Amino acid sequence: MATASRLALPQRKPTYRFALTPLADAMFQLLIFFMLSSSLTPYSLLTLKSAPPPAEEASATGAATAEAAPASPAEAAPRDTALWTVEAETLIVGGQSFGFEALPDLAAALGSASAPADVILILRPSARVQDVTTILEALQLAQVASVQVTTAGGS
Repeated sequence: MATASRLALPQRKPTYRFALTPLADAMFQLLIFFMLSSSLTPYSLLTLKSAPPPAEEASATGAATAEAAPASPAEAAPRDTALWTVEAETLIVGGQSFGFEALPDLAAALGSASAPADVILILRPSARVQDVTTILEALQLAQVASVQVTTAGGS
């Protein structure tokens, strides 16, 4: 009797491969999530500063004289104050609505170089941060004396 000999076939070594497709999918999903949840303008970068009163400017430069600075705040010339209501891409001044294209003209009409005006911005709930930033830039270019920001009470 002949014994049947079996041929031993070579064993294949298992190869382990790392698939990058699921990792790339997860990375793109994270990238999209963080792009959509982040803000384009960080609030910490919005600089809000007020200009010092003219008496402080004169004393800071060393040019203060008795004539330049009034003796008391009661003798100082009162400044005009403008109330501006800010809505989404709309500015309400004196009961009239204006688009932001009229903003440079409105800001230039505030006060004069010798007697700059003050502005109080009243923010409605529909106002966006970009709207406030645009208005503040225009007021800074017009060299407005001071700007105060408040929210609309009630509705």
